[in-house]
Amino acid sequence: MMSTETVFESGDQPCIRLEPLKSTHLPGKSTPTGGSCAVFTDSSPKATANGLHDIEDRILRITGYYGYNPGYSSHRREDGSESHAETPGSETSMESQSFHTCANTALKVLGGLLMVLCVSSSWVGTTQVVKLTFQSFSCPFFISWFSSNWNILIFPIYYSGHVVTTREKQTPIQKFRECSKLFGEDGMTLKLFVKRTAPFSILWTLTNYLYLLALKKLTATDVSALYCCHKAFVFLLSWIVLKDRFMGVRIVAAIMAITGIVMMAYADGFHGDSFVGVALAVGSASTSALYKVLFKMFLGSANLGEVAHFLSTMGFFNLIFISCVPLILYFTRVEHWGSLSSLPWGYMCGLAGLWLVFNILVHVGVVLTYPILISIGTLLSVPGNAAVDLLKHEVIFSVVRLAATCIICLGFLLMLLPEEWDSVTLRFLATIADKKSEDHGEELTDSSTHTRSRSRANGTVSIPLA
Repeated sequence: MMSTETVFESGDQPCIRLEPLKSTHLPGKSTPTGGSCAVFTDSSPKATANGLHDIEDRILRITGYYGYNPGYSSHRREDGSESHAETPGSETSMESQSFHTCANTALKVLGGLLMVLCVSSSWVGTTQVVKLTFQSFSCPFFISWFSSNWNILIFPIYYSGHVVTTREKQTPIQKFRECSKLFGEDGMTLKLFVKRTAPFSILWTLTNYLYLLALKKLTATDVSALYCCHKAFVFLLSWIVLKDRFMGVRIVAAIMAITGIVMMAYADGFHGDSFVGVALAVGSASTSALYKVLFKMFLGSANLGEVAHFLSTMGFFNLIFISCVPLILYFTRVEHWGSLSSLPWGYMCGLAGLWLVFNILVHVGVVLTYPILISIGTLLSVPGNAAVDLLKHEVIFSVVRLAATCIICLGFLLMLLPEEWDSVTLRFLATIADKKSEDHGEELTDSSTHTRSRSRANGTVSIPLA
């Protein structure tokens, strides 16, 4: 047998030296020297110093047998005990790894379902608390301004989570400066603060204000259904402005959303509060879509910390620069709220808290789970509000409004289809067709075998027609 300790000697041709266990010479024959040489050894095994079988040890070393450890024979170890190539530890590790994979998948699914439930519940709660607040305090812009100020708390909440979940601790100033790179390499300056924050803060305020105005005219179900049209507006703006991929199914979804809007406005004959409420809800969906498209255009690569920083910055901008608008509306008697002690602070703080939770879940949920689950949670607010309106407020829905709501929700679901949905669907259908053909072929084979065996039993042979 050959030894793996052979080396190439300088100046000579490659030579494989075979270490003989017992050298034998034939009479009249001399051992060749130079060039390639080979020496035959005795076939009987010889134990090495550590008590191992040298022949088998060399075979395993040369062939590279899987799991081979030099110095350990498959028959005997040093202590003379039996050894095995397969260890039970490998099977245990594979089982534990598959168990951890299944557990992680189950946790992610449960977390996604919990996220959907939380998003839907927070949005339904926000809408219903707004309706309750309007019963004693009908100042939508003041409510919107007050709720937007709570966005200042988003970055402190994010920093608290950062301190709990990471080992490398940073001071609040260090983390704030790190997340300020969203505004540029030099951090946030006054000019960049106004330039970057002003348009988004204005769109944010308009979205909330128009949504609250629509809730004064329509039911919570109608407003939440019309707000779902923002998904179609996002697609249209992204297709035009961002040059996103054209998808025919999303064009159909956009047409369905517009159809639902028209049917909702037609439900009361294009006049009165209903038509105005539909226009306000569609305006809120439009400004929300414009906000999201601009956010994707300028801040699309932002991480979770930068998004939290940006939302808190908008809260500061709202507190500093937009506080003059409620004062103007107060002195012009457009929104007169009386003394501060007479305000329904319980409803307003509850509304602001629910709105804050919804904003945090929407932005954090995209990182922790699938973004499609956040969209489904927003869509589920429509049947949630419908259940509350039906059971608590005893709202009677007309057939036209129900049809319009269903059409809008169906269009929203079509918007959630991925870009490669058509190719994936075709591959899935092809797989089903192949499986059916294989099953049909197996049935034909089984029936043919059964027919032939029965014919042989009767003394005849018949071949069934295919």
